[in-house]
Amino acid sequence: MANRPIQSALISVFHKDRLVPIVAELQRLGIKIYSTGGTQAFIENLGAEVTAVEDLTSYPSILDGRVKTLHPKVFGGILARREEAHQTQLQEYGIPEIDLVIVDLYPFEQTVANTNDEAAIIEKIDIGGISLIRAAAKNYKDVLVVPSQDEYDSLLSLLKEKNGETTLEDRLAFARQAFLVSSHYDTAIYQYFNRDEEPGAAFKQSVLDAEALRYGENPHQAGVFYGQLEDMFEKIGGKALSYNNLVDIDAAVGLMREFKDDAPTFAILKHTNSCGIATRTTVLDAWKDALAADNVSAFGGILIANTTIDLATAQEIDKLFYEVLIAPAFEEAALDHLRKKKKRILLRIKDFYAHKRSFKSLLNGVIEQDTDLKIETADALTTATRKEPTAQEVEDLLFANKCVKHLKSNTIVLARGKQLLGMGCGQTSRVDALKQAVDKAKRFGFELEGAVMASDAFFPFADSVEIAHEAGVTAVIQPGGSIRDEDSIKFCDQHGMAMVLTGVRHFKH
Repeated sequence: MANRPIQSALISVFHKDRLVPIVAELQRLGIKIYSTGGTQAFIENLGAEVTAVEDLTSYPSILDGRVKTLHPKVFGGILARREEAHQTQLQEYGIPEIDLVIVDLYPFEQTVANTNDEAAIIEKIDIGGISLIRAAAKNYKDVLVVPSQDEYDSLLSLLKEKNGETTLEDRLAFARQAFLVSSHYDTAIYQYFNRDEEPGAAFKQSVLDAEALRYGENPHQAGVFYGQLEDMFEKIGGKALSYNNLVDIDAAVGLMREFKDDAPTFAILKHTNSCGIATRTTVLDAWKDALAADNVSAFGGILIANTTIDLATAQEIDKLFYEVLIAPAFEEAALDHLRKKKKRILLRIKDFYAHKRSFKSLLNGVIEQDTDLKIETADALTTATRKEPTAQEVEDLLFANKCVKHLKSNTIVLARGKQLLGMGCGQTSRVDALKQAVDKAKRFGFELEGAVMASDAFFPFADSVEIAHEAGVTAVIQPGGSIRDEDSIKFCDQHGMAMVLTGVRHFKH
């Protein structure tokens, strides 16, 4: 069935401290806990009731702890489908169902970073833990898997909000993350054993599907895509996707993810930067006002909407040459019209999915970070000036802040009425970015009186708010954190401007 109550849990983790609230919640819900070794001792010290895996399997931990959970009574309870044939076998062999598996793997990468002792490194290759993760993730239709300490908070929220019951969607989301953890862990081990070989080989080996592209960023560069695009998109028209298409599509999806639950919103991107964005009551008006921000850069761009493309909008879009159009749905009449131009790429987006981690190759390796998924809300804003922003200004400030997050730093966004009026991005100074934004807005016929300004990072001096005030800007949103914040705040106070601080920087390099 889609919804399942958690009645039993197996816990085997390296990092234990953050388990405290989870164990308390499992106790509150009356969930039976199985554990072994140090994790078992930790749970017992919390005063919680726990059954030793050794008591379940009638077999002790052996070989210096190398074999603890690798037993049919453990893996049978995890892998069994909740159907009659499997249930009969569980009863026959006295195997209990295990509904929740919580694992945190041995810190292999940290060990490699901290020692050259090969024996110590090899001992940190987790066998039982990775097997538990893969088994539970494979059986996600019935079992919830928590594959690392990074997911502890998500599990705790789920337990509290749903009282120990999970949906199929919940279990699938955790399973997806589990295989990401498993893939990353195996890649790290491969890289250690392959450390004298070609850099980057491990990444290529770790990915299942590879699609050769016509070429890379330029014709003299080869290009390959590793992944499963069909999980995110249905391609319903147009030529094959290129390397540059994919880079731009990724940027477009990231931007529209911010607006996916808002009123009809349209965005136009060029070379990963948005040149037009608008939120309106209809998708047609959103398209027209997004295009109005820069109908020159829009030529050959990537178009994306958060709602269905109807015929009227399709007819207007068709007046412009574009590379890719992305939307969650298309009216049949709209599709018939758009498909007349055979090379235009049409994508129906299934899911505005974002990896929790992002990667970039550089030098002779790869850097990794948490993906910037932070979205500021009105209640998170701190007014720094005497003047409070109006309700309309707050809406526009939040709109502008979503836009600025997805432009290359240094960047400034000017907006009004949930429409991008001007943007400056990729500049070496914030003042240059602002001047670019003001100039662009004026070139496309926008007056800036009553507009708001968003900055991806703090203002080191008051010069930016001075220029914004001269242009007509009445409210500003920025992270704050400069030792000279007070200079900008003081100027705003003296000139009747409102300024709010988010405390969150959104650099994008």
